[in-house]
Amino acid sequence: MAPALRGVALLFLLAACERPVPEDEPATGGNPRNGKQLIQQFGCGSCHSIPGVPGATATVAPSLEKIKSRQFLAGRLTNTPENLQKWIRKPRSVDPKTAMPDVGLDEKQARDVAAYLYSR
Repeated sequence: MAPALRGVALLFLLAACERPVPEDEPATGGNPRNGKQLIQQFGCGSCHSIPGVPGATATVAPSLEKIKSRQFLAGRLTNTPENLQKWIRKPRSVDPKTAMPDVGLDEKQARDVAAYLYSR
């Protein structure tokens, strides 16, 4: 194979690789692996596009890609681990008119989901 073709093939392979889910996420104190499972279990991908979560390609709600780099959450909250967890657990306490449902996550589960989202 020509060197230029090898380079192109390598780029395609690298683009197809998914980052592994880390064991922990220091900013949240949560477990990203558990968070990914919870995201699947609670059906978050039925509204959101979420990197690394099979089938989570919906466009009903905003994409959660690179959420850690955003300045605000839900257009209202400064992006901090605590605020992300609050939004995940009780979205209507932040915005009573939001379409995002309270799916019943407890504090630990919200911490784990936030850890996964911050790891992407």
